[in-house]
Amino acid sequence: MFEGLTSNLKSALSGLARGGKLTEGNIRDGLREVRQALLEADVNYEIATSFIERVTEQAVGEKVLKAVRPDEQIVGIVHQELINLMGPVEPGFAYRPSGITVIMMCGLQGSGKTTTCGKLARLLKEQGRRPMLVAADLQRPAAIEQLKVIAGQVDVPVHAEAPEGNNAVKVCQNGLNQAKKLGNVDTVILDTAGRLHVDEDLMKELEQIERKLQPDQVIFACDAMTGQDAVNSAKAFNDALELDGVILTKLDGDTRGGAALSVKEVTGVPIKYIGVGEALDRLEPFHPDRMAGRILGMGDVVSLVEKAQEQFNEEEAADLQNRMASGKFSLNDFQKQMATIRKMGPMREIMKMIPGMGGLMDTNPDVDPGSEMKRIDAIISSMTP
Repeated sequence: MFEGLTSNLKSALSGLARGGKLTEGNIRDGLREVRQALLEADVNYEIATSFIERVTEQAVGEKVLKAVRPDEQIVGIVHQELINLMGPVEPGFAYRPSGITVIMMCGLQGSGKTTTCGKLARLLKEQGRRPMLVAADLQRPAAIEQLKVIAGQVDVPVHAEAPEGNNAVKVCQNGLNQAKKLGNVDTVILDTAGRLHVDEDLMKELEQIERKLQPDQVIFACDAMTGQDAVNSAKAFNDALELDGVILTKLDGDTRGGAALSVKEVTGVPIKYIGVGEALDRLEPFHPDRMAGRILGMGDVVSLVEKAQEQFNEEEAADLQNRMASGKFSLNDFQKQMATIRKMGPMREIMKMIPGMGGLMDTNPDVDPGSEMKRIDAIISSMTP
């Protein structure tokens, strides 16, 4: 994600003049390139312009600190402004202290809304919540069956009804009543209908659901692949429903990242989570400071450690350490370790979280650590004990 923006920003910032003082003259060219990089990443024109104005205002005349080059200081300013642009954000939701919390998921068709409902249910379950899914998308016939399959994969209950003769409001109300009957559900996620584009019928249906169900959280599934159009859709939904948060989907694709940088500024609605893969465990809390570091190629050690903690068992890690120290570490142990590392996600993305490794990956696009690990795994698997 953001590979084009990262590359262009690095190029623009590295070309800044090195002098004793930052002046409007020696930063104009560099910031013009930064602005161009933002526009090419599909960042809203007005946002890109105001962003550069804020950076210029801070950078011009700022004295150079000892042992810090002017271009490094501007990188620091750009980093902070990127954080301000995307934040502040509080990942997670506000839950009812008692009773059932209702989360209403909305979005256009093809944005990954139904899959995101499943990802969210899985994440909430890991956090100790007891979620239930409600299939309220009666417009797309496959959506109901898809949600049933996903509910089975994440092992959560699902309420679904035949689309014929039903309306979405009734299905949502029945789903909430079913959750109350079950007694062990504390969060209901409504998978509402989408359209190919924003239209009056869609908005009327969503407004009726909001009025009747009074959800605690209204979340918009925003397809990052569609760039500025995603931001415009988010604004239209926010005007109609007053969104509480956005989940950016498909950030693992060939996206330019403009939606992530624009959506908070345009709508005033925070990005809560980001989808970084098709698998149901590929939903991450959104942290503006970490994302800004990734965009500028600074790495993201905190997220890397969190990913490692999710996959590595402390007892197993200690056992492997002891086996290595005693000279008993075998190829089978090595194979298990590689399998655990691969569960953390695509190796190129993992390596880019290590400061300094992002540039190495960019200059060696043909190197694929993931495929190398698969090859080694195949070699070990082909051996006899």
